[in-house]
Amino acid sequence: MKGSTKVQEMREEIIGGNIEKTLLKLAWPLIVSNIIQVLYNITDTFWLGKLGREALSAPGVSWPLIGTLMSLGMGFATAGFAFVGQYIGAENYEKANRAAGALYSLMLIFASVVALVGVLITPYALKFMNVTSTVYPYALVYLRVIFVGIPFSFTFFSFSFLMRAVGDTKTPVKISLFTVALNILLDPILIFGWLGFPKLGVEGAALATITSNSLGSLIGAYLLFTGRAGIHLTRETLKPDLEFYKRIFRVGLPSSIGSSANSFGFVVLTRIIFGFGDVTYAAYTITTRLVNFLTSISRGISMAMGTMIAQNVGAEKYERAKKIAERTMMVNFTIASAAILLIGAFRVPLFKVFLNDPAVISESKIVLEYFLISVPFFNGIFMVSTNVFRSAGHTKKSMVVDMLRLWGLRIPLSYAFGYVIMKASKGVFFGMGLSNFIAAGVAFAWFMKGSWMRRIIEED
Repeated sequence: MKGSTKVQEMREEIIGGNIEKTLLKLAWPLIVSNIIQVLYNITDTFWLGKLGREALSAPGVSWPLIGTLMSLGMGFATAGFAFVGQYIGAENYEKANRAAGALYSLMLIFASVVALVGVLITPYALKFMNVTSTVYPYALVYLRVIFVGIPFSFTFFSFSFLMRAVGDTKTPVKISLFTVALNILLDPILIFGWLGFPKLGVEGAALATITSNSLGSLIGAYLLFTGRAGIHLTRETLKPDLEFYKRIFRVGLPSSIGSSANSFGFVVLTRIIFGFGDVTYAAYTITTRLVNFLTSISRGISMAMGTMIAQNVGAEKYERAKKIAERTMMVNFTIASAAILLIGAFRVPLFKVFLNDPAVISESKIVLEYFLISVPFFNGIFMVSTNVFRSAGHTKKSMVVDMLRLWGLRIPLSYAFGYVIMKASKGVFFGMGLSNFIAAGVAFAWFMKGSWMRRIIEED
């Protein structure tokens, strides 16, 4: 593996250095990337809000469906990440390179299929989601454009996962900073037709997204194929490898099923929320965007933790891996709690920036009181626990708790409290919050049991 000296040095720090210092070193580029990405989402929401709440709701409606299909591939990317990270932890760099090539070629093939299927099923999916007639045309256009660019999104995800597996969190962030900046620049130009461009509205927002994602994917591919990254892909490593494909499928399939079922659950949840109208969904969309911005730090730390878990498990340093996870939980719970307090204190002025609609602002109070108070338990405990399972390669565990949270708890509780017990939108959000509390408890208990402390490369 070209550049293995740098990879080896990072490995030594990950499996033997100061936990907090190494976690911060890996996390800060990811934190910056997350903040920039959420800033883009907020900017997207800001510009589309100028067109009305129907246009503003289009991306929020679209992403559960996009996520359902993308999650199928992301599960395999997670498996590739676990293999590469554990091989590096075990100092088997040749097989790490082989695993990286198999992942990249598999994702490219899979993404092309997802793009075609996505374009075809979009109208039927939106009708199933109970999207209102006013939002439907905006969501239809947005979705179809996004699906065309899915292959580029998948290959960039693969690049990012591979870089994180070797401990390089800076390179993907540098590319993301460029693509997000380009996206922010293109958004108003294509949405409103500035500088002589046609006024494309929601379609312009989608075009800005796939244009910037495509450039990021091409830059990542260039670095991988020229050997300028810790991973060096060649024609040989990219050749179809049925043996490794099987291994990636075996480990990745549970994660894919869990993640896609999770994303499809949000399609169903969107239908439940839309039962109370555009106002409720707009309040939910803006509120979750704000939370994502304020919890970008905790998500970056969790992603960095995943790299440390994979390599420590590969090196069979299980107690160290457990200690890393426990410290990450404490940090993330604190950060998420502070985020919710900030949103509660500045909710009204923040909402007015995006959409000065009294009905939406009033509804946002319900979202905060009945749902957002559970976010620290989701970000701090549930998300960290499931990330530990995935990074260790025990994807069946993450699949079970993911599906329990959404299908066993969130959807039935949201429907029951929203439509049967409380018969109001607050019931939906109460059910959502309750699902986070219960799922966090289950995930933590399973984490403490320690059955994830076994690497997946033992047979090698």
